[in-house]
Amino acid sequence: MKSVVLLGSILTATLLLPLPATAGTATRASFGHTADGQDVEIVTLTNSHGMQARIMSYGASLQSLRVPDRNGKLADVVLGYDTLQGYLDRRQYLGATVGRFANRIAHGKFTLDGKAYSLTLNDGANSLHGGTKGFDMQVWKVLDVKSGSTPSVTMEYVSPDGDQGYPGTLTVKATYALSDENQLKIAYAATTDKPTIVNLSNHTYWNLGGEGSGSVMDQTLMIPGNDITPVSDAASIPTGEIAPVAGTPYDFRVAKPIGRDIRDGRSQQLLFGKGYDMNWVISRKETEPRVVARVEDPHSGRVMTLWSSKPGLQFYSGNFLDGTTVGKDHHIYRQGDAFVLEPQLFPDTPNHPDFGSARLAPGEIYRNIIVYRFGIDQAAKQP
Repeated sequence: MKSVVLLGSILTATLLLPLPATAGTATRASFGHTADGQDVEIVTLTNSHGMQARIMSYGASLQSLRVPDRNGKLADVVLGYDTLQGYLDRRQYLGATVGRFANRIAHGKFTLDGKAYSLTLNDGANSLHGGTKGFDMQVWKVLDVKSGSTPSVTMEYVSPDGDQGYPGTLTVKATYALSDENQLKIAYAATTDKPTIVNLSNHTYWNLGGEGSGSVMDQTLMIPGNDITPVSDAASIPTGEIAPVAGTPYDFRVAKPIGRDIRDGRSQQLLFGKGYDMNWVISRKETEPRVVARVEDPHSGRVMTLWSSKPGLQFYSGNFLDGTTVGKDHHIYRQGDAFVLEPQLFPDTPNHPDFGSARLAPGEIYRNIIVYRFGIDQAAKQP
């Protein structure tokens, strides 16, 4: 009898012990081939809570990110395509790594160390996100895939000297890591063999209600920036001015719905961009990583907090999604169905010395660490 009691006690105690956490996983597979036959891989990172990120080697792009809502239901919060062909057929920077210089360079021209350079033009008279074939259109090499407590993938692209007009051979690495705290971290690093300019960022289109769920205009946004860098016209080239957001539709220092002021016709800047498409001045120089934006969806309860050390944040409200893009699960993407937040240097920095410097020299390492932290606001309005 004593042995039976003892056995029962042992079994009860065993059942009460906390179960060990399931380790995260990282798997890789083919996602298709480019027109010239290059194999594009897709790496799937899954943490112990079931949150899942898929990163493809075409453009070192975030192809999907499944995040739980307040009820634990997972949804993909990233716009994109189900197959590689969608990305090949239409360049929209969906989830992509953008560079060698993210954002715009006026007339595709800049001077470095007394020498003038001309870039390829792909945005009217300007160069945007690296030119006619930026990093978003390149097949990156998968260097390392790791499972464990923080599954990750590291990819590399080597941009040759003269690529799109930029000087120097630039070696770029992008590491995506998914933690058990539902945090997705992107770490960019770059080195060069001769002086050049670098500004890398990620161009994911987000909808915290789930891609294809409709407008993000009622999702609330906070940006802790006191100023913006206004633009001169629809070409979105900064004037060089630093202008305060106080009293303008660009004031997001206190969280408000994205769409609250987007139709304010008194703002010429909103008319230029057909909505928000502007750089916020978070700081005048790089600092330790800190919160640069926070977004909340009142219906699902999903909250995304964005951290970076970069001085600028480009916020774009999906103004040019025009209903002609058929994305995942045959969803049509329309104007305002997503937002983009890009931590980076200020646009056209090489032509505005007051904005800082984009120069990278041999022996130096360029870095941009971007962290997306996901959580739930239980107090958010029920759907």
